[in-house]
Amino acid sequence: MLSLLSILFWLVSCNPVPIPEPEQDPVIQFSVAALTADPEGGAYTVRVTASMTWSIATDGQDWLTLASATQVYAGESLVKVNVEPNFSGKPRVAELRFASGDHVRALSVTQNEIPAGAYVPEGYQLVWYDDFSEPSADLTKKWRYENWAPGRVNHELQRYVPDDRRTSFTHDGALSIVACKDGDQVISARMNSRESWLYGYFEAAIWLPKGKGTWPAFWMMPDDQSKGWPACGEIDIMEEVGVDADITSSSIHCTSYNHVKNTQKTASRKTEGAESEYHVYAMEWTADYIKTYVDGVLLLEFHNDKAGNDNTWPFNKKFYLTLNLAWGGDWGGYAGVDESALPCTMKVDYVRVYKK
Repeated sequence: MLSLLSILFWLVSCNPVPIPEPEQDPVIQFSVAALTADPEGGAYTVRVTASMTWSIATDGQDWLTLASATQVYAGESLVKVNVEPNFSGKPRVAELRFASGDHVRALSVTQNEIPAGAYVPEGYQLVWYDDFSEPSADLTKKWRYENWAPGRVNHELQRYVPDDRRTSFTHDGALSIVACKDGDQVISARMNSRESWLYGYFEAAIWLPKGKGTWPAFWMMPDDQSKGWPACGEIDIMEEVGVDADITSSSIHCTSYNHVKNTQKTASRKTEGAESEYHVYAMEWTADYIKTYVDGVLLLEFHNDKAGNDNTWPFNKKFYLTLNLAWGGDWGGYAGVDESALPCTMKVDYVRVYKK
């Protein structure tokens, strides 16, 4: 007669209990150990091989954005990212982060800076700049603010307020000029450089705001405006209106050539990504000509006619720089405004002035 122990042994041997295999860790491999982006930025692709599903995210830095799906699955996938030009003045590092359950892998993305003066013509030396690198910097050291009521110029709708941290401040190495609601009005900032110059090469790296009604500008006016406008002269290095997104322009105004007569000297073109990344807007001004550029490419060329006539060439005296973000007005609001775009921000990475 079989004992109870023998019976149990027989049952176990005939019906073995399966032993679960250890759970496999998720595996992911990248086609590169790290991604190195050009200083000018661009679109990049990384091939990923995974054993199961992984989610993808950036580390939150706004110069690196994901351009493909936010997940990869078992097998091979292509992960695409966009990298903005690096005008920060220093190398920078970000991460693409992949997660599967509790497992996290990171792929670093590195980018060197565009060298200072990459677009500067030969023979010029840096004489003045503001790189807005100090958090909560006192902007009044280099800039003076307008304090204007709505409608003072061009029927613009905003009120320009002086040194208000709601409308102008430094953050993450850049200047932000913000147009925002304040009760039943819109407030913004118009900033003029405390220094002025006769001739030179002037440039700024600017990220333009989005929205119907915006009118950002980087431009120059003379210290001596005793003759009034347009006789005093005006140089618009960069303007854009949000209703015509990414169309940037340059213009020259004086007695003979101005927008009131519709005779202004102007040029414009599509600047892809003007409202989603930084671009460099610049002007070379000499006794012979004014030339403006976008990312080093010529946009407007205006020559001194050498007639000695202030009506056609009043550009023989010192001018100061202006950064401002208008709301509405004759041009910014020509198709109306959309207040759902508020608040909106014009970001300036740097402003530089070079002289021979």
